[in-house]
Amino acid sequence: MSGANKFWVYILENEAGRFYIGQTDDLERRLVEHNDTGPSQGKYTLKNGPWKLVWSEEHAARASAMQREREIKRKKSARWIREYLLNR
Repeated sequence: MSGANKFWVYILENEAGRFYIGQTDDLERRLVEHNDTGPSQGKYTLKNGPWKLVWSEEHAARASAMQREREIKRKKSARWIREYLLNR
């Protein structure tokens, strides 16, 4: 899924229904990293995994992916994510 000039905004969900929102230039690698239980990984994803990819959106530039990530995070609402991005 990765390639030149492709960036992704993504949402992961754990078994408890919690979301993690991020952006990357390599979606497959990031999913593996979020599910890595090694000590070098982030505390939130390590403590709250395992994670599955439930939504992603492609962008041509990192700046637009970062802007979209911030927009989604500002909503601070799992309900908004479920209703408007995941349609459930």
